[in-house]
Amino acid sequence: MGALSGVFAPFAISASALTAERLRMDVISNNIANANTTRTVEGGPYIRQRVVFSPRFDATPAFSSFIPTMTPDGLPAGVRVTGIQKDSSPVRMVYDPGHPDANAEGYVAYPNVNAVNEMVDLISASRAYEANITAFNSTKSMALQALSIGK
Repeated sequence: MGALSGVFAPFAISASALTAERLRMDVISNNIANANTTRTVEGGPYIRQRVVFSPRFDATPAFSSFIPTMTPDGLPAGVRVTGIQKDSSPVRMVYDPGHPDANAEGYVAYPNVNAVNEMVDLISASRAYEANITAFNSTKSMALQALSIGK
């Protein structure tokens, strides 16, 4: 990748974060929507999911010794989603002998989703998304001002 791609690297970095945070919001929304799902195709209750991120960066940055902008394979630095994992915390057992999914003892296995925690995570993802939009727009503004210098 040439110098021109280095100019666009900050846009790609913000875009990678926007994509990752959007997926995080989608997964959180799915968790909230399934907070009371006691029966899934796999059997048993819905299991909470979470998105796992990892950084994409170069140990020897292309343009700065402080802020990495390119990876060794020539991609802009940023963040990537490395997977969506199921939460290993136990499901909630609620005594409800009349429920169709109750076990022999009368307990129903409900998802390990806590709506309050999910809302906190959703707000956090939303704020991170907004911060990356601001960073993207600031980069765009600086690029436009740099283009107008020669006029």
